[in-house]
Amino acid sequence: MRNIWLFFVKYNAFFLLVIYFLISLSLLIKNNSFQRASVWNSSNKMVGSAYEQVNEVKSYLSLGSINDSLAAENALLRNQLASSFKSDSIKQVTVRDSTLKQQYTYTLAKVINNSIHQKNNYLTIDRGSKHGIAKGMGITSAKGIVGIVLNVSEDFATIRSILHSETKVSAQVNGNIGSLVWGEGNNDSRYVYLKDIQSHLIIKKGDKVVTSEFSLFPEGTNIGYVVENRKKGGNGEMDIKVKLDADFSTLQYVYVINNLLSAQQIALESQNKIE
Repeated sequence: MRNIWLFFVKYNAFFLLVIYFLISLSLLIKNNSFQRASVWNSSNKMVGSAYEQVNEVKSYLSLGSINDSLAAENALLRNQLASSFKSDSIKQVTVRDSTLKQQYTYTLAKVINNSIHQKNNYLTIDRGSKHGIAKGMGITSAKGIVGIVLNVSEDFATIRSILHSETKVSAQVNGNIGSLVWGEGNNDSRYVYLKDIQSHLIIKKGDKVVTSEFSLFPEGTNIGYVVENRKKGGNGEMDIKVKLDADFSTLQYVYVINNLLSAQQIALESQNKIE
């Protein structure tokens, strides 16, 4: 305490100067409207800038929860897309009954493991059988197809990526249907090949490639676009190099597609094998 008192005594002139300065400044601002307005504007600007910086930090820290909510909202919107419904119409003479029956539902899942540099690549998601996930369901991202459910536990599922030598997806370009494959010397996760397309067809660079009606994905689901054509000698076909819309190196959220009519279709088609 004695040292503090000696400090104030030693520098009393300085403290008196500060006190008189503050009093003078207060009187100046209080009795002059121009100076008062200038001080308020400056202080408001400083406070506003400080609040802005704090809000930026808060916004950055909350990006995770924002992404979660946006992904969940996207899943809800996908369930309402026209492509999720099957046209179920009956037309006889002048009697017409047209309704829409939902065929596809989408379940949001988070990617917790992902490989892209192997010959055969897989993903793991945080949804399993208790969430309605089953083997054979299609997986898509917000931009394009991702793969097919391979194995399922109660809480997780592994996905055979389209970046897998055994994954084949029925796809189309300009209405012409072929098989989408990966590998065969191509180890770049950005590209796949569309095979079995007749060489006499006109396929141009930039043409859109989507799923066909014969795939387990809803028809017209994005895949990518044509970047190169290669005609194969002798068999009248060409291989088409496709750049994927989905960026597998940054996948965080995916959607599991449940075809509500698939069980009915499989049961019916299995009867053909028995006969």
